[in-house]
Parts: sequence; structure tokens; C-alpha cells
Amino acid sequence: MDIEAGPGAPPYRPGGGRPVPEVEPALVERWRSAGGELVELLSQVRERCGGIAAFRLGPAPTVLVTDPHAVQHVLARHPERYVKRSHRARLLIGDGVLAATGAAWKRQRRLLQGQFTGPGMRRYERRITAAARSTAGRWEEYARTGQTLDVGREMRRFALDAIWRSLTGHALDDETERELDAVAVVAAALPTLPADVADARDAVAADLARIDAVARHAVEAARDGAAGPDGPGLVHVLLDAAAEHPEYTGRLIRDELVTLLAAGHETTATTLTWLYLFLDRHPAAREEALAAGGEGTGERRQAIQALVHETLRLYPAAWILPRHAAEDDTLAGYTVAAGTDLLVCPYLTHRDPGLWPDPEHFDPRRFSVPDARPTRPGAYLPFGMGPRACLGAQFALRESTILLEHLLPAHTPSFHSTPTKAEYGITVRPSGPTPASLAAPVP
Repeated sequence: MDIEAGPGAPPYRPGGGRPVPEVEPALVERWRSAGGELVELLSQVRERCGGIAAFRLGPAPTVLVTDPHAVQHVLARHPERYVKRSHRARLLIGDGVLAATGAAWKRQRRLLQGQFTGPGMRRYERRITAAARSTAGRWEEYARTGQTLDVGREMRRFALDAIWRSLTGHALDDETERELDAVAVVAAALPTLPADVADARDAVAADLARIDAVARHAVEAARDGAAGPDGPGLVHVLLDAAAEHPEYTGRLIRDELVTLLAAGHETTATTLTWLYLFLDRHPAAREEALAAGGEGTGERRQAIQALVHETLRLYPAAWILPRHAAEDDTLAGYTVAAGTDLLVCPYLTHRDPGLWPDPEHFDPRRFSVPDARPTRPGAYLPFGMGPRACLGAQFALRESTILLEHLLPAHTPSFHSTPTKAEYGITVRPSGPTPASLAAPVP
């Protein structure tokens, strides 16, 4: 991920507060020479200088923010001072709500927000459940035949099916799934694409064309009145908006649709894959969750949600959140000059031993035992926080819980091999395939 400051970046001038502590240039040079991941540099910066720290990848410093109070200040209390400039996935999602800014973002978010909270969320729960049942049926067949499955691939299929049903009212078919593999291909390529926008687009042009074709077909079908078995979906909401608001052009509808597709399945699939890898190493956690109440009880659901939350603590859906200081500010006593780039890093906040004892250990009881987790705002933010927090957080948590309610009691994957490391891109994903077999469920 390239975050190097461009030419003409403003000098860093301390003002009313103290200067932000800055790591020595030698640390950054050693990291460059080793060809390390960005997260490795950020970990060292925090370790040397604390929860608000500066480092230089270019002429001006970037400020790393992991202290909960400062996180809350930047994301929730003063989002107008710390703005989002350009989303890393703009090549894929265009002007969708994740990448939009200013008045356009407010308008787009207002339209979609009601779809993912309260009554809107209940509208899609039946579709999520249908996707979970479809996955459970496939797993029963895998167990019966002894066929090898890839757990990560299965989680992507489920999450894509859930969001596709919510968008269109139709179950995901095999052809659409194959074409939408292009979403994951483009997302994985983003950190390594050329800096020039035209060159970057050329590098993934074929995959973008596949994505555009799927989006165009879904929109055309909705315009023709082809609501699915469960009625109209989110595509129809976008088309209704276009009838009243001219800014919802065909291109913006495409961008919102692709945004919902990408954001609506990639993070959930990755979280569920990590969770199954954790359960492989910590089988007692699965047994504890299933021992909490009976099937369909609130106790069982809360225990399963604790599994999901602990996975999100270690691998948050939004592991890094870039911001830009639009004006001078004092952040927890430190001066931040206008023009400074900041990186809020939930991944490191969630692994701070001052907040989370034994932070590298997978322990779902942090979220099921009273007072076992920090209550400070900004200490746990797997989907971000403040006005730009992830719109689909409730959707993601609900679909993860519903799927696990169907799968955990019946099947335990036995992995043939597991990835050896994580890859840090738009999300933090396992570095390789996750082949496994399923034992036949006990009658």
C-alpha cells in the first residue's frame, strides 16, 4: 500500500501543542531495506513513540493514531477536521458511498442508511437465512461424499449470495458467481497497481468489464420489473432514487451497486474464514459457544457473536483508516498542522496490551464475560466509528451469526493445510487457500 507523501506536501510546523513524537529516519530506512509490510512499520512506530506518533515516508510526516481517545477525536468528534480524501478502491467502486465526499456522500449515505438498520435490516434477514441454508446444504453434501472444500471460497460464496439476494431478490447463480470473482481479483490487485490512473485501469480492464456487465444486467432486470422471489431489492431502491434525484445517473447506480457488492461480501467472507482458522487452533471455543443455551436461544446467539467479535478484534474489517487534516488542530495535546496525513489503525488499537490483556490470544470470552473488554470509546472499532463508520456493520454481523448458527452445530472442518501469514490490502486476508474436509454429522 503506497501512502508516500506527494510533492509539495506542507512542512510540519508545531503550533499550540507539543510536536508529535517522531521515530528516527533510520527505523524507516531499515524497514524499506527489508521490504516489510506497512503494518510492520506501524507496529514499530507505535512501540517506539506510543499511540500518537509520526514517521516519514516522504518530505512531510504521516501521523499514526492508535490511542483510543485520539481515535475518537479524529473519527467521531471532529470528522470535519479530519477528512477522507480518496478511497483506495475508487478504481473499482467509482463514486459509490465509500468513496464519495462532501454533500454527495451525505446524500448517498442518507439514502442507504435506512436499508441497513432497524426495519430495513429485518427486510433482508430472510434472504440472508436462505443463503445460509444453501451453504448448509452444500456442506451436508461435502460431508456425505468426502469431497474437499475450500473454506475461504465457501465463505465468499455465502457472503456474495447473501448480498446478491439483498440487491436483486434472486439467489446467486453459478455464472454470476464466476463473473463476480473479478471483484476479488481487482480488490487484491489494488495495492500493486501503477500510480497512474489510466495505467491502473488498463491493468484490470478485463475484470472491470466483467463487473460492469454483471451490474448492467442486474440494473436492466430491475428496470424491467424482474423482482426476485422475495420482492424488490436494493437495486430497486437505487432506481427509485434515480426517478427523483437526477444525480443518480446510470454511472452512479453502477458505482453504488458495485460498492455494495464489494463491501457487502469481501469483509464478511474474510472474517468468517479467519474465524474457522481460529476454531481449528482453539476447538474449545466452538464447544463453549455451542454449550451456551440451546439452538435458537439468545444465549447461543450471544456466544456465537462473541466468536465473531473476537475475530474482528484481531482482524478488523477496516484495519487502517486514512484521514487528512483539513485545518490546524490539537490532538490529545499534540499539534497537527493542516495538510497532515493521518493513519488511524484499528488493527493496532485492538492489539494494544494496555487495552487488551494478552492481545494476540484468541479469547471470545472478552465479549461474553461482563467487564472483560475495555469500555473506552475508540478501543474497539472493527467497522470504524463516527459518521463514516461502515454502513453495513449490522448486516455483516447478522449474516455471520446466521451462517454460524447453521454450520457450527453440524460440521467441523478438518484443514489439510492452513495459510502461514496474512496479506494486508484493503482487508487483511489469509495468504493462501484453506482446503478442508468435513466429517459426516452425527445423527
